[in-house]
Amino acid sequence: MDIKFCLLRTSLALVTMEAGGLPLELWRMILAYLHLPDLGRCSLVCRAWYELILSLDSTRWRQLCLGCTECRHPNWPNQPDVEPESWREAFKQHYLASKTWTKNALDLESSVCFSLFRRRKERRTLSVGPGHEFDSLGSALAMASLYDRIVLFPGVYEEQGEIILKVPVEIVGQGKLGEVALLASIDQHCSTTRLCNLVFMPAWFSPIMYKTTSGHVQFDNCNFENGHIQVHGPGTCQVKFCTFKNTHIFLHNVPLCVLENCEFVGSENNSVTVEGHPSADKNWAYKYLLGLIKSLPTFLPTEDSDFLMSLDLESRDQAWSPKTCDIVIEGSQSPTSPASSSPKPGSRTGSQEAEVGSDGERVAQTPDSSDGGLSPSGEDEDEDQLMYRLSYQVQGPRPVLGGSFLGPPLPGASIQLPSCLVLNSLQQELQKDKEAMALANSVQGCLIRKCLFRDGKGGVFVCSHGRAKMEGNIFRNLTYAVRCIHNSKCNQIHHGLRSGIVVLGNGKGIIRNNQIFSNKEAGIYILYHGNPVVSGNHIFKGRAAGIAVNENGKGLITENVIRENQWGGVDIRRGGIPVLRSNLICFGYSDGVVVGDEGKGLIEGNTIYANKGCGVWMMSSSLPHVTSNHVSYNGLYGVAVFSQKDGSSELPRGHRAQENFSEDGDAILWETELEKEDDPLRRPITIALVESNSINHNGASGLYVQSSEALHVITNVIHANGDRGITVAQSSQPTRVANNSISCNRQSGVKVEAQCKVELRGNGIYDNRGHGIITKGDSTIVIENDIIGNRGSGLQLLSRSDTKVIKNRIHSFRAYGIAVRGRAKALVQENIIFQGKTNKTIFQQISNNRECVMQNNKFLVFKKKSDTWRLVNPPARPHLETSLRRPSAAHNGQKVTAMATRITARVEGGYHSNRSVFCTIL
Repeated sequence: MDIKFCLLRTSLALVTMEAGGLPLELWRMILAYLHLPDLGRCSLVCRAWYELILSLDSTRWRQLCLGCTECRHPNWPNQPDVEPESWREAFKQHYLASKTWTKNALDLESSVCFSLFRRRKERRTLSVGPGHEFDSLGSALAMASLYDRIVLFPGVYEEQGEIILKVPVEIVGQGKLGEVALLASIDQHCSTTRLCNLVFMPAWFSPIMYKTTSGHVQFDNCNFENGHIQVHGPGTCQVKFCTFKNTHIFLHNVPLCVLENCEFVGSENNSVTVEGHPSADKNWAYKYLLGLIKSLPTFLPTEDSDFLMSLDLESRDQAWSPKTCDIVIEGSQSPTSPASSSPKPGSRTGSQEAEVGSDGERVAQTPDSSDGGLSPSGEDEDEDQLMYRLSYQVQGPRPVLGGSFLGPPLPGASIQLPSCLVLNSLQQELQKDKEAMALANSVQGCLIRKCLFRDGKGGVFVCSHGRAKMEGNIFRNLTYAVRCIHNSKCNQIHHGLRSGIVVLGNGKGIIRNNQIFSNKEAGIYILYHGNPVVSGNHIFKGRAAGIAVNENGKGLITENVIRENQWGGVDIRRGGIPVLRSNLICFGYSDGVVVGDEGKGLIEGNTIYANKGCGVWMMSSSLPHVTSNHVSYNGLYGVAVFSQKDGSSELPRGHRAQENFSEDGDAILWETELEKEDDPLRRPITIALVESNSINHNGASGLYVQSSEALHVITNVIHANGDRGITVAQSSQPTRVANNSISCNRQSGVKVEAQCKVELRGNGIYDNRGHGIITKGDSTIVIENDIIGNRGSGLQLLSRSDTKVIKNRIHSFRAYGIAVRGRAKALVQENIIFQGKTNKTIFQQISNNRECVMQNNKFLVFKKKSDTWRLVNPPARPHLETSLRRPSAAHNGQKVTAMATRITARVEGGYHSNRSVFCTIL
């Protein structure tokens, strides 16, 4: 074989330099026998030969790369089945890694430059192992000079004392990875060191396997098991293609560190801890690492021209670009059928007109129309029943994030994501945010790139003003993936898949443009004054909530897609005060947004769509501002408010008390350590607000209120819900319902239960299939509303109710304008009441009920079937034009106050066993 190679090399040297003399395939076959030095020489012959050598990328260069014992697959550990763009370039990077650990090492020692340079050129190779020059690493180091290479032959080397590295050396294991095991505790006191192809285990006397406080260390293709690595600033490190099994890397005040293509397995605590401000004192390697980082390519998602998110989400997730990262909690998968695949609660069929129940409520039993609403000239009307026409316009649902979410979800259909919710590339994100651009360009702390964290407790822990930049990583089967606490900054966490991120202790940073899914707990936790920007992420298929904001957590959560999570899409409680804006929260197996246990914040401009539970579930003295959201096609209530100040009742079945976040046993200390910030831009509000939302096509009532606290419901469109428009089941403090459009709901427009205090003012209540308003309340004020076209009576006043009906316009086509049942107390004054059917009177009253007083009402009877009346002076209510189009006051930011109470939450009977399907997070 040696003679063959000699002849081959001689023939190549003598052959004519024209590559076209032989077929390219034959040249490639010949060149496949050459080793690296010969390939290099051939590439220098001429341009034709250079291009010929480059064309061997998928053959000879691939063989050289995979055949090197010091190298691993270029895309290990995340995508070892995906070939690199260039095998030659990958092999070049592997090869240069053995040289660059000394790069620029002499810049700071110019006085001895020539002496050191001569030693580097003449460096020795020291062999360690049975039958070789040295029998232990310690004995070889005692004889080593600057930049010598120490080769450990296969075997187990156990050092009985701490090894101190006093001169720069390179320590390399011979043979395959795993054949050389080193049980030692090494303390580096020199400027630079490289270790390659070794298995590190802790010595019997210390868990610390390697430590440096000033120098630069480079680990290539090593395994670390059951110990610790410590790097203290101004020390630096570069770690590539290494495996860490139950091993913790601790980086304290490190100015710069690179962890690339590494695997972290089975951590009992954190795999990587980044702590403290990056040191201002920098060693020789800082400049080299900075140049290396800036030369690294960033990862961009594959182009997706149609931006479609299929409801068959498994195939979509698996088809994501192999260049992005993976972060996975594996386990049982949730069904993907949308909430609308089963009949909605309260749905009825048939064509018969409804009957009046025992409480006087009218339930229509007519088929659904496409939009859930009925017009005055409905499907079963005729000229004999309809004596006249009354012209008015019903305010329908308003799109928030695009028209895709106005219709019902269809199994197997594709939904087009609005452009603002499509995952952007890193460069697109940086162009949107100058602060993010500055953070991305200021490289400090630790860069963690293309690494795999799996099967352990924690991934990356950034604390005490530490800084980290993470890209292209996989976090799989971890209790948490990233925690950022105590004034720390995760500068950019981008294009990650399936990660769980925890931000607490005044932690800040940007969590942007990730795919975060299949986590055992919340995809993102924000606690203890954590205040990150969470933007443009896809958070889905979690076994708990998508995002949880707890224990005075803050944050700006904007333009995320939060879908298919087992618990609430977003959960806010215990003083959490985030801004939740312009997110798509859909297809959850529970509620869309849960605000409870003194939860606060601004919930604005979100599309909350097709969740199996409620759209928004508010409870426990929460004081959110819920404004300008599109809440539609959810399985239960659109918005449900459950709050009791007395705290005497228990949570409904299936709800657990929220527990403290005490993973490391120190959670209760955060409140005493942290400064409580006050944002001067935020104005306090003391009443929960539901304002300017579109609440439509939900399975139960559009809005359900069971509260002992005040609530304002203002300028909402509540349309075509599967039960009533608004149900007030309990309201010991006033509930104000003003300027809302309540239309086309399957039962009554508004129902007020006994002992409730409700004010209804300026609303348009149209075309509901039951009564317009039905009340048992002991203090109900109905003033200046338009109650028109409902299939039951306009107003149904039940026994023991106490109601003031003033300056309303009231009409029902098929029943009474106002019906008084039993011993109801009422003041009916200055109303306009239109005539309905010929066989019905305008007003029905119990003859011996003297507590019902009527004053100065106007009764209109139409003489011709062709008569058409219009609601003018004022025009049809509500008057939404100005209130819906003005910028929300919440855009200026509002800080809401906490109220120390617990709540009970009893759900209206007949839906989901009297309880929400929400489950507590922690």
